[in-house]
Amino acid sequence: MMNIPFVKMQGAGNDYIYVIADALPRNMADMVRRMSDRHFGIGGDGIVYLLPPSDSSADVTMRMFNSDGTEAEMCGNAVRCVARLAYERHMTEAPAVRVATKSGVKKVALHFGHDGFLASVDMGKPMFTAKDIPSLNGGELFIDRPLTAASSEIFQITAVSMGNPHAVLFVADVDAAEVHRIGKMLEHHPLFPNRTNVEFVQIVDREHIKLRVWERGAGETLACGTGTCASLAACVANNLTERHIRAQLPGGILEVEFDEQGHIRLTGPAEPVFSGVWPEDRA
Repeated sequence: MMNIPFVKMQGAGNDYIYVIADALPRNMADMVRRMSDRHFGIGGDGIVYLLPPSDSSADVTMRMFNSDGTEAEMCGNAVRCVARLAYERHMTEAPAVRVATKSGVKKVALHFGHDGFLASVDMGKPMFTAKDIPSLNGGELFIDRPLTAASSEIFQITAVSMGNPHAVLFVADVDAAEVHRIGKMLEHHPLFPNRTNVEFVQIVDREHIKLRVWERGAGETLACGTGTCASLAACVANNLTERHIRAQLPGGILEVEFDEQGHIRLTGPAEPVFSGVWPEDRA
């Protein structure tokens, strides 16, 4: 019997199990569900595999799987952890790490300082068009538009893609928001053929938001990097904040900036929690 070495890491509380390998296992979905289980497994929001790059444009390839076994295109918190792990395991020599994801190559800058570790990643440009999200809204943009849910409730939504789909709602009190009920309902809304992540955003002031995220395939998470970026994009599109803000999530603070070239940069922690081995006969 062989064991599967892993490292548990978190970015603002968004925790995943990281595995370095040459290829994905055949029983990927079942293994993800078992290992991610917080009672009978290691526990996490999912599993991230670090694989060899397919060409010279990247230092490492990232494949990310939600705790329900489904694959996601990108995760802003996970890509920072991948970059740190790749650097510390000598998969690259440069502290500017190029990570290939299903939504393109992301460049991550690593900062080791006296006050701790931070990583900053160019998350690319947010996309608001229906075909890019994707959504079946019947129009080009979905900014501050009504959406009727299965419960017949109507929500004002701004839909945006950060390489994966997001539906952003603005709320008066994020702590009182019905994240689990509404998030689950909107995740599976027929308007989103690939399902969607759902962000609940409270505007504190023009440079500060509070945020909770219902993550597609995982439920509510303590943080979501792409969700934070999508929230800033929605805030700017609706003229609710400046282009550089701090986002307060249940798991910590993330800093996001929407630059004049239309790219969003995400900065936050990427910390190891523990490492171990997983018996292959349980995978």
